[in-house]
Amino acid sequence: MGRTASIAAVLVALAGCQVKPLYAVSPAGTSTGQQIASIEFSQADDRIEQVVRNELIFLTSGGAGESKNPAYKLTMNVTSFRQNVLDEQVTNNLIPGRVTLTADYAFTRLSDGKVLRTAQRRSTALLDVSAQEFAEMRAYRDAESRAAKQLAEFIRGDIATAVGRQ
Repeated sequence: MGRTASIAAVLVALAGCQVKPLYAVSPAGTSTGQQIASIEFSQADDRIEQVVRNELIFLTSGGAGESKNPAYKLTMNVTSFRQNVLDEQVTNNLIPGRVTLTADYAFTRLSDGKVLRTAQRRSTALLDVSAQEFAEMRAYRDAESRAAKQLAEFIRGDIATAVGRQ
């Protein structure tokens, strides 16, 4: 009797689940890909935020650039934090380090001003910090660029999910 009740409970729970492909065509005839291609992005305040913005434009539009008639707006603020992992040199005069980027963003539908999603995402890139000043600057810059591209991927996934739920 208990087994039957357990199976019935699981079937009832599964009956409420809806699975829909993320890039399926909606009843209105538009796909998620078409909808996320119509996003206006806030202007960047610094280099790292510009890298995230550029990558998002590329990922959402497929390389076509920003939309001329946006239906949505993404406002974001990206901050960077640099940190050494260890306090002592390990090998070859290198100290392991990491760069963590944090993006706070709001995704809004322009037609009615409704905020569809607000979130905070983080991305971390590891690097080796050299004792040479230029090499250290370049290593941090490369790590920030890698983390920015990964952060843009995370945000694009969030945006696609928010648009797909409409």
